[in-house]
Amino acid sequence: MKPGRPLAPEGAAGIAALGHRAYVGGHWDEIGKLQFDFLVREGLKPHHYLLDIACGSLRAGSHFVPYLDAAHYLGIEKESDLVRAGLEKELDQETIERKQPQFVISSSFEFSKFSERADFVLAQSLFTHLPPAMIEDCFAKLRRFMREDGAFYATFNEVQTEVSNPDTPHDHGIFWYTRDRMSRFGTDNGWKSEYIGDWGHPRHQKMMQYRPA
Repeated sequence: MKPGRPLAPEGAAGIAALGHRAYVGGHWDEIGKLQFDFLVREGLKPHHYLLDIACGSLRAGSHFVPYLDAAHYLGIEKESDLVRAGLEKELDQETIERKQPQFVISSSFEFSKFSERADFVLAQSLFTHLPPAMIEDCFAKLRRFMREDGAFYATFNEVQTEVSNPDTPHDHGIFWYTRDRMSRFGTDNGWKSEYIGDWGHPRHQKMMQYRPA
């Protein structure tokens, strides 16, 4: 996060000012399809349960919901206005009724509110906006929710040496982590990690894979 650089407002005011697509970072078509194609290559099938952490306004969900079996898309998001906009503007009513995506509105990773545990989990451009304590909390809670044969994929902004990130999250702030730090978030909370690295993200976010240890 650059000192002195004004950040766009968070929450309802920011969503109203920026719009539901720009609020989650833009590159709507490109990044939405990128996430879908990546997980399908990694083995995601329609019968799997997918947890989309910080699902936002369904930039990726608009691809995953039609693909997955009914009620197999699990989206968790802290901003209800984003989810509402995604459902109203990015999915048609017939698809919503037929596919029955599940949503939890939470700012504290309440994965246990879902009716099923996940086979695949994606956190795309979430840890890029969170301080270490919140990332640790996510990993710890997710470990208890994840199926033992499942896979968790998370993106991050990579830096070569440790930097001092802010202590508080911000939807439009930029947080940086080393590859080693991202690995330790996992290993400290019951995961084994693998660095995937470049996966075609237009802002050069790197990808990590985690599996239950």
